[in-house]
Amino acid sequence: MTTEPQQTTSLQWVDNHCHVENNDKGREAISNAKEAGVNKLVNVGTDLTTSHEALSLSQEFPNSVFSTAGVHPHEATKGLTGIRDLLQNSNVVAVGECGLDYHYNYSPPPIQRAIFAEHIDLAHEFDLPLIIHARDAWEEIFSILEDKEPPARTVFHCFTGGPQEAEKALDLGALLSFSGIVTFKNAHEIQEAMLLTPIDRFMIETDSPYLAPVPLRGQQNSPCNLPIIGSYIAENRAMDLKVLSEQLWETTHSFYRIPIIDLIENP
Repeated sequence: MTTEPQQTTSLQWVDNHCHVENNDKGREAISNAKEAGVNKLVNVGTDLTTSHEALSLSQEFPNSVFSTAGVHPHEATKGLTGIRDLLQNSNVVAVGECGLDYHYNYSPPPIQRAIFAEHIDLAHEFDLPLIIHARDAWEEIFSILEDKEPPARTVFHCFTGGPQEAEKALDLGALLSFSGIVTFKNAHEIQEAMLLTPIDRFMIETDSPYLAPVPLRGQQNSPCNLPIIGSYIAENRAMDLKVLSEQLWETTHSFYRIPIIDLIENP
């Protein structure tokens, strides 16, 4: 697959999954993203502390930075204390990230499963999207989702499955979110999954500061690199980049129910 970028400077993008710190470096990342046309960010919490920090940053940058609240499977032993309170804030647009990660098992699998199920309940209760982290645990994630019933708005972030997992997730009504991994030379199964996913059933993300896309692989990632991923996908789906960016803009706003307005300058 080709990695030649198309021109992106006049387009608007939403990074639907990133981890921007609440400090000067994070504020610089938001500014750099805007210069690259990445006018909105969904800043994702991974435990109570980072969820609070994400909320604070979203309040500082209204209508351009949005936050989520949840507990990453690595942190599942911390439990969900305090997360429910955060979900009542209108700046919090999703539950998560949450899920199962059996690659590292930093938290025992039974605790991961219990905490994931609690996240699903919260997404239903608050009518919020569910952001899923899935690694080496597809069968159990699908089983839990089927048992609990997937929330109406569910996304598999940083999708790393192949065509079979993609079709199963889509059959459950979920969206897929593709990160810089899709640009990696040997990510053939992820690329196949990307090609089979309908244009209105996926979003894109940087998952920064991780997983910088080619040709920046190995460097620290940032939301400003999102257009590289969009350009790669448009090129390999043989579609016009503007058409793709407009569809992603619409899909992402609809999924998170964030207002479709231009980025407001922060005083």
